[in-house]
Amino acid sequence: MRKLIRNLSILSIGGIMAFGMLQSCKEPMQKEKAIKAEDMDLTVNPTENFYLYANGGWIKNNPLPSDRSSFGSFDALIDRNEKQIKEIFAELSAQENEAGSVAQKIGDYYAIGMDSVKLNADGISPLKAELEAIDGIQSKEELNAYISYLHEEGMGGLFNVFGMADSKNSEMVVTYLWQGGLGMPDRDYYTDESERAEGIRTAYVAHLKNMFMILNDDDATAQANAEKVMEMETRLAKASMTRLDMRTPSNYYNKTDLQGLTDMAPAYDWKMYFDAAGLGDPGVIIVGQPAFYAEMSSMLKDIDVTDWKTYFRWHMLHDAAPYLSDDIVNENFAFFGKTLRGTPELRPRWKRVQGTVDGSLSEAIGQIYVQKYFPEAAKQRMINLVDKLRYALGVRIEALEWMSDVTKAEALAKLETISVKIGYPDKWRDYSDLSIKKDSYVMNVLRTGKFERAYNMSKINKPVDKTEWGMPPQMVNAYYNPSVNEIVFPAGILQPPFFFMDGDDAVNYGAIGVVIGHEMTHGFDDKGSLYDKSGNLNNWWTAEDTERFNARTQVLVNQFNSFVVLDDVHANGELSLGENIADLGGLNVAYTAFMKAKGDQEIADIDGFTAEQRFYLAYAHVWAQNIRDAEKIRLTKEDVHSLGEFRVNGPLPNIPEFHAAFGVKEGDPMFLAEADRAVIW
Repeated sequence: MRKLIRNLSILSIGGIMAFGMLQSCKEPMQKEKAIKAEDMDLTVNPTENFYLYANGGWIKNNPLPSDRSSFGSFDALIDRNEKQIKEIFAELSAQENEAGSVAQKIGDYYAIGMDSVKLNADGISPLKAELEAIDGIQSKEELNAYISYLHEEGMGGLFNVFGMADSKNSEMVVTYLWQGGLGMPDRDYYTDESERAEGIRTAYVAHLKNMFMILNDDDATAQANAEKVMEMETRLAKASMTRLDMRTPSNYYNKTDLQGLTDMAPAYDWKMYFDAAGLGDPGVIIVGQPAFYAEMSSMLKDIDVTDWKTYFRWHMLHDAAPYLSDDIVNENFAFFGKTLRGTPELRPRWKRVQGTVDGSLSEAIGQIYVQKYFPEAAKQRMINLVDKLRYALGVRIEALEWMSDVTKAEALAKLETISVKIGYPDKWRDYSDLSIKKDSYVMNVLRTGKFERAYNMSKINKPVDKTEWGMPPQMVNAYYNPSVNEIVFPAGILQPPFFFMDGDDAVNYGAIGVVIGHEMTHGFDDKGSLYDKSGNLNNWWTAEDTERFNARTQVLVNQFNSFVVLDDVHANGELSLGENIADLGGLNVAYTAFMKAKGDQEIADIDGFTAEQRFYLAYAHVWAQNIRDAEKIRLTKEDVHSLGEFRVNGPLPNIPEFHAAFGVKEGDPMFLAEADRAVIW
């Protein structure tokens, strides 16, 4: 249920009413100094560790809160946005809201999530009907129907089905099937043979037992059920595709149809499933991980219905856990927060509940957010920056010595056709069909999941709506979407430390400029470069250029593989390659654009730093971060992004302009000889 809320919260056509009584003035963006000496550690030599030089003061002055596994300048902006949204919620709660309006839905959803007395009194009772439905399953046919029911209700179960643009026909939305069914966040937690992973698995089984005891199993039964779930999830994990393998799009583009899917996984009734979804024969089906579905089918055939009921009892409680009574929330956090992330304390209730409501009605809240907090001048300045960054990347592509003219022409055509979305969508999603009631917090979460499922499935076998956004305006993030060849910058990120409305060009090119360049470069990283200008998975490279590109990216892989995360754990240069290419490319493209904008103009030093130095300091400060050891390990295993320290000290030694700005010379830790540098875009 949580995955649907998080991942499928995207746009639909329709207006949103009920904001008439809400204050609509746009508040001026807060002035903030970009480069502050107190954020730096001037006792560190920038030629030795630029990350600490730029951020040592910030790291010292911003210790990790007890409810965080990591906290950085990026997170500080997220906190600021949380407070702004809290003000929006307070305004909505203080006024009379019409029944069925977005304001009523936000207010009631938040209020019942905050009612700890009711949540604790209810315990697991809101799940009574769902648990009884599981208990009533008597046959494999009923098990098939129950899995279909879970999906229709937006809860998901065992595997994932969704609508998305066909990677080889990007104009049409088709049916995708994806692996799933695990309780822990990645297959490697089940398959890694290290001592650390063994400890996590032991703790996971103990957590499973505790959760079964919450479901009123006795000690021996809870232990047996925990071991059975672990056994079943391990089978699914071993058949799942690795994150590294999923970095190659062709690995998960396996086109078939209803008969082909039935042949692949015959133990599941796919005709029944798609009939229930209202699709009948869905036509084109893309199976992300065929080996997973083959094993899932074998398990449906081999494993007794009683064991499947145990499995689904666990997953029902697991998915609902964050929205139930404190004992369940705390047990869930003890494993997923403390053990996996090393976080000592749970986040305050208001932040957790607000995050759930924000995820459920994301664009309705986003519409209010931009009314209050996003000045139109920021959007116009961003449009100007994007144009300059696009020009700079074009200049760099034309100058590439390693790429042939044939491939350059295709790259330039792709760059020219990248579309740009800034701030907020032109059309807002309609939430009229989402029902929010005062019965229970978790039931509102379930209703939201069902609403999102219906919305997503309604797109299948229809043209792609290119006006949609994959992130709401209030989100602090940005993205590149290869299937439509677009870059998107929500309003939430257009604030310090990324964007300074009153800042000088050096810091804005170094911060948000690099973000723009980063997202553009994603169109040409090891994954994005496999898609053409129309968003189709289509090789537009010559074989020789592909070979040269791969050789250059391997240099970057090797550099990041050498970084030590903790003890004997190294960074994963293969997994993080796309983001590392984008960071390096973003830095180079933004600096080229900055130099073009600067021209022959003499820019005065500010606080003793040259414009060139301020560019790199602004970039480094974006990634200031404190992080717990357990979270370092988790992110290295799961995240395609490098840790903050490596996002600074990783790309910069490859850049001669950085060397010049800070006097980095041969023999310095921040120096790489020309022959050892990664030179890509």
